[in-house]
Amino acid sequence: MDYKFFMPQTSLMGPDCLKTAGTEIAKLGFKNCLIVTDKVLNKIGLVSKITRMLEENNISFSIYDETSPNPTVTNVNNGLKKLKENNCDFIISLGGGSAHDCSKGIALLATNGGEIKDYEGIDKSKKPQLPLVSINTTAGTGSEMTLFAIITDEERHIKMSLVDKHLTPLMAVNDPLLMIAMPKSLTASTGMDALTHSIEAYVSTIATPITDACAEKSIELISQYLVRAVENGEDIEARDMMAYAEYLGGMAFNNASLGYVHSMAHQLGGFYNLPHGVCNAILLPHVQEFNSTVSAERLAKVAKILGGNIEGLSPQEGAALCIKLIKELSVKVGIPSGLKELGVKESDFEILATNALKDACSLTNPRKGSKEEIIAIYKAAM
Repeated sequence: MDYKFFMPQTSLMGPDCLKTAGTEIAKLGFKNCLIVTDKVLNKIGLVSKITRMLEENNISFSIYDETSPNPTVTNVNNGLKKLKENNCDFIISLGGGSAHDCSKGIALLATNGGEIKDYEGIDKSKKPQLPLVSINTTAGTGSEMTLFAIITDEERHIKMSLVDKHLTPLMAVNDPLLMIAMPKSLTASTGMDALTHSIEAYVSTIATPITDACAEKSIELISQYLVRAVENGEDIEARDMMAYAEYLGGMAFNNASLGYVHSMAHQLGGFYNLPHGVCNAILLPHVQEFNSTVSAERLAKVAKILGGNIEGLSPQEGAALCIKLIKELSVKVGIPSGLKELGVKESDFEILATNALKDACSLTNPRKGSKEEIIAIYKAAM
């Protein structure tokens, strides 16, 4: 079987790389930008750093700052309207996965037309999206460099998974100096999101030696630096290494895809409007316990990378240690102990499980589950 590998044409990493980004954008010859972000980042002054960069390079801009934490069909449509009104020829997304995913939706519709729901699923578009530069302010989602976008359909109360090579940003920018303002809770949830990406890619049915290498290094960096980043947001080394960790996790799942953690978390986010990283963190050990009957050797390797001693342990014992270490890390960074704390109701599990099995991320989970088994995982995570 042959495999493909996708990532942005250009990626900029490291402290102060935002300065380089302005020069690189100018070289591309774009004239008029739509900045897609949220009101918080606009209020605290991060957007002004982008506008100054554009002004220094004689690029015009408009600002759309209405992106929701779980970007919606309405967000995409309103952003597209603003883009057309201002005749923008490219987009800059500033933020975490919400801004990037919303921008991807806008950029895809700008060139392909139709409605965003037309592109739910895998490779539904025919044309490349409008050029997109994704500037990251969190260390978790990987959306600044992936071909994934998650958009909430408010009418159906579900998160739509769009997986399309045309959604890949032209340029990804990861400047840790833009991440200093992240509060502890967001640092923790996005960091656990990155860990979920790497572990799900590592046990995926389409993992390759390339994605394995990315996932292993990502897990190693997260084990070393996430707690530091949560405890001290101004620890630039920790911020920088977490930016590398989330990018490597993005490289891994962008090409090996994901699994039931994400397909189940997407339903929780769409149904209850819950934070994605927190849902992932809570579900991760429970899904891997389900997977351990077929992925024990891989999970035992993850345990070792996380700092566990697997010498003398059977693969199944190593997998159990992995699950224990994941739970311990969640506790250290302050993740809620279960879904019940988030207001999730068991009466909704039937529809959540049904929709989870339809999610594109389910296709590469190493163990196939029935609806009843997915419901059991939700119950275990309560």
